[in-house]
Amino acid sequence: MKKGTLSFIFSFFSLTIFCQEEVKSFTVKFIEESIIADGALDEPIWEFAESANELWEYFPLDSIQAREQSEIKMLYDDKNLYIAIKASSVGKNYSLQSLKRDFRGSGSDSFSLVFDTFNDGTNAFLFGINPYGVRREALISNGGGNRSDFNLSWDVKWKGDAKMYDGYFTAEMIIPFTSLKFKEGSKTWRFNSYRVDTQSNERSTWTRIPQNQLIYNLAFMGDMLFEKPLGKSRTPLAIIPYINTLSQKDFTDNENLNDFNFGGDVKVSVGNSLNLDITVNPDFSQVEADDQVTNLTRFEVSLPEKRQFFIDNNDLFAGFGDQRDANPFFSRRIGIAEDTAGNTIENKIIGGVRLSGKLTKDLRVGLLNIQTAEDRINEIASNNNTMIALQQRVFSRSNIGMFFINKQSFKEYDFVTREDEFNRVLGLDYNLASKQNRWNGKFFAHKSFSPDDNEGNMASGMNMRYNARNYNFYSKAVYVNEDFSSDLGFVRRTDIFKGILSAQRVFWPKSGPIQNHAFEIFPIFIWSPKNNFQNTDYEFRSAWSFNFNNQSQAEIGMSNNYTFLFDSFDPTDSDGATPIPGNEGYHYNNIRANYQSDMRKIFSYRAETTLGRFFNGDRVSIETNMTLRIQPKAFISILLNYDQITLPDPYPSADIWLISPKIDLTFSKSIFWSTLIQYSNQRDNLGFNSRLQWRFAPLSDLFIVYNDNYFVNSFEPKYRSINLKFTYWLNI
Repeated sequence: MKKGTLSFIFSFFSLTIFCQEEVKSFTVKFIEESIIADGALDEPIWEFAESANELWEYFPLDSIQAREQSEIKMLYDDKNLYIAIKASSVGKNYSLQSLKRDFRGSGSDSFSLVFDTFNDGTNAFLFGINPYGVRREALISNGGGNRSDFNLSWDVKWKGDAKMYDGYFTAEMIIPFTSLKFKEGSKTWRFNSYRVDTQSNERSTWTRIPQNQLIYNLAFMGDMLFEKPLGKSRTPLAIIPYINTLSQKDFTDNENLNDFNFGGDVKVSVGNSLNLDITVNPDFSQVEADDQVTNLTRFEVSLPEKRQFFIDNNDLFAGFGDQRDANPFFSRRIGIAEDTAGNTIENKIIGGVRLSGKLTKDLRVGLLNIQTAEDRINEIASNNNTMIALQQRVFSRSNIGMFFINKQSFKEYDFVTREDEFNRVLGLDYNLASKQNRWNGKFFAHKSFSPDDNEGNMASGMNMRYNARNYNFYSKAVYVNEDFSSDLGFVRRTDIFKGILSAQRVFWPKSGPIQNHAFEIFPIFIWSPKNNFQNTDYEFRSAWSFNFNNQSQAEIGMSNNYTFLFDSFDPTDSDGATPIPGNEGYHYNNIRANYQSDMRKIFSYRAETTLGRFFNGDRVSIETNMTLRIQPKAFISILLNYDQITLPDPYPSADIWLISPKIDLTFSKSIFWSTLIQYSNQRDNLGFNSRLQWRFAPLSDLFIVYNDNYFVNSFEPKYRSINLKFTYWLNI
């Protein structure tokens, strides 16, 4: 029998074992005693609880029981879910980044619990804790099939702590039912847990998950059975007021501003399954600065949403279309606008409401309405921003969604042209997710409407992914009409028909330092329908990636590129430079290599380099990110990105630098100081953002934030500000 045939039989047999494995379950018993979440597990009532144990190893192997086992126990009463964890360990040398809440899991010891409270395999709540008692919570959406489906920006009230002993650590968690959404009368939730153990170099899960799936994938879960049905959620009314004082100076215009703002949010529970969020005069200024990036493309770069008002059920609004090429709703559009000079500025939000959640067992609903203020000086209209979204589950984990978006001027303005009076988008999506997550895909069709322009304006597409242990395939096709427009969306470019067809072969050595390695080919083609389907872009990527048993990673690859420029373009973004000519095609190739060291170490780094041609010149790029942990008080990182663009005369050449050191100090679990410095000569900006945070009560903070920005070449000040911001979360 040929080796390839044996490999196929082994893969099929392994997959069959995963598919046919009996669903694990345990019973959560009802109690009437109180438990204190001090991490000690000294309450006798814990002896009464059933155990969820016998965890499976996920890394470095996925076919054996975990070497360092853990035990999970749960109890509940009318108000809370109580959780006890005991995790064996080879020592006390646990790894963590800091004592700050919402830590990242990579390279840090942690224990995470995932609750699919509606048993739909699509959305779930995650609660995590580490051996130091630092907590985190996250929302998992879209079945947990992609890394972008994991959102740590969500915040909710709960309690937890941990204690370390010789050979193990323990943790206790108290999660109020008011912090979760579920169907009244529920008797079963789907459940899984995963642990990151840096000392044993092991990751383990309660329900077995194959390594070709993400560790928080919702297709692989067991059951937690409640001894008696759950009652009504009784979510309290949450009022979250804020006060923000600001003193700033704009040196370019020689203007000073002292401002005082107040407002807040209200969270109202509608039944057990719906959230109603109300915001009045919100302060959507981010005390945490956005990360700057070097952009060598002709297109806009998207940044993640961090504002709490938009986080709950965000996938219900933002999950339509294609996230890279035709996303009809991108919430960061709300609250920003362009002034008369084309600069992006803040557009004040008057208020808004947002209703989202489960309407029935299989139907989710979302309604968003936000009113922005007018700014006549900068010729910005007052706009009403509305989105209605529905999502109906079909089959085991798939769904059909439809939406309607409307952005419309609140009244007539002499500076608003007819075509800008409103923008509307109507769309339909089908999201495919097979029961065991072997197949994932999407089909969508969207249409935009503008005044006197209702013909064409279409965006449509599909993608399909096959994910198996040894072979992965991906295909994608996207069409965006030249007149398609979504003012509240992220559409990188119009007039495209884009096609992708990729294949990957994964190898799993039985011995040696390599855990797995894979070869992938990834061709991308783009045509212009308006120009008789002229091929405007193609890129042939190929790469060989390596994952090592010590958790380090490496990749080498190459690409062959072609770009047809309809318009002239300066990739260096240099003032007064002669751009590369338009109406011409450019062929260029490059090679790249990257390496990520073991993130469990006190010092770790990632380095990447790209060498080759670039349009009609050459490019050398080096990017590195280094981190140093001084546990548990300090986490220091520095990002360095260097691009050398060399173009023939008379076109510009440039050395583009982005240097970004960051220092995070955690004095305790409630006092944090973070300083970020960002130097970018492409943006001609040297920025300082220093933030002192005191979490004086659960989800209640006092911030002192200092911002300072300078021109790079002259080191003259641009803008300086200091903020004092106070927020308080009050449950009634």
